Amino acid sequence: MNLPSYKNINFKKVKKDIRQGFNNLASGGFKQIFSRIDQVNIKKGVDTLGIDKFVNQCALMAGGSGLVTGVGGVSTMLIGTPLDMINIITQQFRVTLAISYHKTGRYKISFEDFFKIVASSVKADTQLVLSKNIMEEVAEKIFLNLGSKASRRLVPVVGGVISGTINYMFIKKLAKELMAKNA
Repeated sequence: MNLPSYKNINFKKVKKDIRQGFNNLASGGFKQIFSRIDQVNIKKGVDTLGIDKFVNQCALMAGGSGLVTGVGGVSTMLIGTPLDMINIITQQFRVTLAISYHKTGRYKISFEDFFKIVASSVKADTQLVLSKNIMEEVAEKIFLNLGSKASRRLVPVVGGVISGTINYMFIKKLAKELMAKNA
């Protein structure tokens, strides 16, 4: 089975599509994601599992989408990246709501109040996205330098493991930072 090569990808179009996706998120997508989250279920989840297990559950969901997105290489990356981004944002929102409930006892928050909390956690996003890209690039170069066909087949698997791990770590780090604020 031959996977699509990087030569067949129009990176300018991909970049344009990603930029359009971010513009769509900024112009109402965040609010739409937020409105689809059931805040009562967040409360029930925290009450049932406890905050640590709830955060871990969200981190595992984020890690799972990263794994699926990266495991197939270029083919699943192109299709899965937008879905992975939506899932990461959803899990970030869920964790933020859970920690807010855990700290304040309030489980109903308006989007405007909620987004103030999210805006303070943005710095963690940029750090992890950069490290994810660098880790994937380094792993790919290491395996391609080995030169065997078997190692070339492992690059997508390694990409999936890296993506899943970074997504998981992102949610865990976000939760740690939010728990530390106003502790």
